[in-house]
Amino acid sequence: MSVKVFERPKALSSVIFHYCPGCTHGIIHRLVAEAIDEFGVQGKTIGVASVGCSVLAYNYFNVDFQQAAHGRAPAVATGIKRCLPDRTVFTYQGDGDLASIGTAEIVHAAMRGENITVIFVNNAIYGMTGGQMAPTTLLGQNTTTSPGGRKPERAGRPIRMSEMLSQLEGPAYIARVSTHNAAQVARAKQAVKKAFQAQVDKKGFSMVEVLSTCPTNWGMTPNEALKWLEENMLPVYPLGEFKTEPGLPGPSAAKTTVPTREVKTD
Repeated sequence: MSVKVFERPKALSSVIFHYCPGCTHGIIHRLVAEAIDEFGVQGKTIGVASVGCSVLAYNYFNVDFQQAAHGRAPAVATGIKRCLPDRTVFTYQGDGDLASIGTAEIVHAAMRGENITVIFVNNAIYGMTGGQMAPTTLLGQNTTTSPGGRKPERAGRPIRMSEMLSQLEGPAYIARVSTHNAAQVARAKQAVKKAFQAQVDKKGFSMVEVLSTCPTNWGMTPNEALKWLEENMLPVYPLGEFKTEPGLPGPSAAKTTVPTREVKTD
């Protein structure tokens, strides 16, 4: 007798991803779809797509979707949730979208405690437009617009969105997770579920920042990119829960504060 132990989540379509080989957007999509399935809210979920590599996210989820202008996904999600408060509403945004042009939208949505869930993908670079330096680019990291590496005196330092937003009173849940190995993917799934739980329980704004790879624009193989994330991004972007309201399931993961380090370049 055969037993099915693994299958595509119902909330995830059968459309083939357009993402580059080794990109972990596909893994993150699956985690979101699994959470939607497990909460049983597929027919009541509305996603908001950003502008960036994930601009076509509406093709990959079997839920209603709204495309937002660059950076405006939290504002669009706010309008949807206020008009349809019984829906589960989430945004899916990259670091260029959320941490640059969309900074005002995410800060004020979090400050107001809007009852939405934000999935924030941080790969330390602008992916779709060719690999330019992003607000999250590491010191010393080479990009098409910082070929000599990001220098703090010229471009400042990487912005830590989870730490910043966790200082506001509005958010109910803020966490940073990663996708560089199977154990971390499992932890990421629990954080995504917890973020959706915060919305289901009407506790307010929730965000999960997911560290991701960009092998194409980093100029690496997929395996090299996973190792680079672990060795270079984790010291700058420590994993953990930065804010969690009482009553949310699971123990709080202790966060670690690590000084910004510089990427070693040849």
